Amino acid sequence: MRVSKQELKELITRKLHKAGLTEEHAEGVADVLVHADARGVHSHGAMRVEYYAERIAKGGTNAYPTFTFEKTGPCTAIFDGDNGAGHVAAKVAMDEAIAMAKENGLAVVGVRRIGHSGALSYFVQQAAKEKMIGISLCQSDPMVVPFGGSEPYYGTNPIAFAAPGHGDDMITFDMATTVQAWGKILHARSKNETIPDTWAVDKEGHPTTDPFQVNALVPIAGPKGYGLMMMVDVLSGILLGLPFGNKVSSMYHDLTEYRNLGQLHIVINPAYFTSLSGFLQNITNTMQDLNQIKPAPGFKEVSYPGQRSKIREEESESNGIEIVDDVYDYLVSDVVHKNQYDKKDPFAK
Repeated sequence: MRVSKQELKELITRKLHKAGLTEEHAEGVADVLVHADARGVHSHGAMRVEYYAERIAKGGTNAYPTFTFEKTGPCTAIFDGDNGAGHVAAKVAMDEAIAMAKENGLAVVGVRRIGHSGALSYFVQQAAKEKMIGISLCQSDPMVVPFGGSEPYYGTNPIAFAAPGHGDDMITFDMATTVQAWGKILHARSKNETIPDTWAVDKEGHPTTDPFQVNALVPIAGPKGYGLMMMVDVLSGILLGLPFGNKVSSMYHDLTEYRNLGQLHIVINPAYFTSLSGFLQNITNTMQDLNQIKPAPGFKEVSYPGQRSKIREEESESNGIEIVDDVYDYLVSDVVHKNQYDKKDPFAK
């Protein structure tokens, strides 16, 4: 069914506040989730609310965190999220990074001890809206077989990037270092749909089209994706003195425990490297150039990175956002959670 962006934000805010977050933090999480749903990334949208609510209610998310920001150099800092809602901590940390990059041209901010932070595109777009380049990467729990391996070691370990053009022009991409994000598997399960056989493997390591038989995901482009997810783990885990690799906490292992996840924000101020107006114009030119390229057979057009998501987001303003009926029924109910995620095998049905 379809709901307006405002209604969806209000429903998510109400549910997370009822689970135990402050209203301010509940609204902050809702902002990021609605952003994802509006752009068609439902794997990081409202379908995640019940999981978050259960973790909050059981104490695995700090409902009253004390955020701290410590500068460690002119362009470097550590933001400690005190295991609060990851969406809120990452958002506030990006604001700090933007301020630092405005002053010194560059900011590298390590975000320590947070929960799951959702769609990284939200945070890099914070920077792009301030005419900065934004890069963000974060670790996640192990559910990916390394290239040539048969047991999970790394997480989906996503990377996001955004660069501004003139006006509202913006190039954005947000990708998992796996062929597909785990949330996409969950979305397929929620709609009882099959998945491509290139996304994941079953317990025997064979490709599967059944989302309920998935036992591990696979790296994008084989050894190249494997290398990228290793890089993300180093920069958002080891670099910040946090658990890494298969030592990263599971999303479902114990919802009463904090996750202690890491994320890294990098913000670059183009004005410190070139003419800002020239940079913005060239990003806009890039977007236009890509749109004008002759499409290959089977394609209608060439889109610049983030263009299709932007179109969906614009359409959601008038058409609303489509979400699964079961998710909507949960959001409008009085139930905080149904106790279905704690100690769950992440690959279980």
